[in-house]
Amino acid sequence: MSHEARARELHVELEAPPSRGGNYAPFTRVGELVYVSGSTSAARPERAVTGRLGDGLEVEEGQRAARLAMENCVANLRLAAGSLDRVRRILRVTGYVNATSDFARHPEVIDGASDFLVELFGETGMHARTAVGVASLPRNAAVEVELIAQLTLENPER
Repeated sequence: MSHEARARELHVELEAPPSRGGNYAPFTRVGELVYVSGSTSAARPERAVTGRLGDGLEVEEGQRAARLAMENCVANLRLAAGSLDRVRRILRVTGYVNATSDFARHPEVIDGASDFLVELFGETGMHARTAVGVASLPRNAAVEVELIAQLTLENPER
C-alpha cells in the first residue's frame, strides 16, 4: 500500500499544512534530504493540546499532542516532497515536551509521534530520535516535534 493510501486509510488530515509562526521556512530541502521545521498541535486550534506535562497533563494527553504535532509536521513533509510516496525514510525526529522540572517520562510522550510515523510509513517510518523536556513552548503547546526525511529523487512506482 502506498503511503498516500495509508494516510487516507488512517483519516489523517494533511491537505492544509499549518501556517508559520515567524520568519522561517516550513522546510528546507537539500538534494534528497528534507529538514522539516518544528510543529505543534497548537497549529490547529480546534485540536490543540496545551499545558505542561506533570502539571495538569497526563502522559496520554502528551502522546495525543505528539501525534497531532507530527501530523502537522508530515503535512509539511508532504508539501516538500509533493507526495508521501516519495518518502524513502524518516531519518530523525526531535521531540520537545513542555514539562515540569520533575517530569521524567519524555520518551513515552514522544512515542505518540514515533508510533504515528511507523503506523503511517511502516518500516520506512522507523527513525533515530531525541526526546527532551523544556520549560515552555510556543502558544503553551504541550509538545513540539521536527523531523529529517530522505526522499526518492525519481518518481515512485507504487
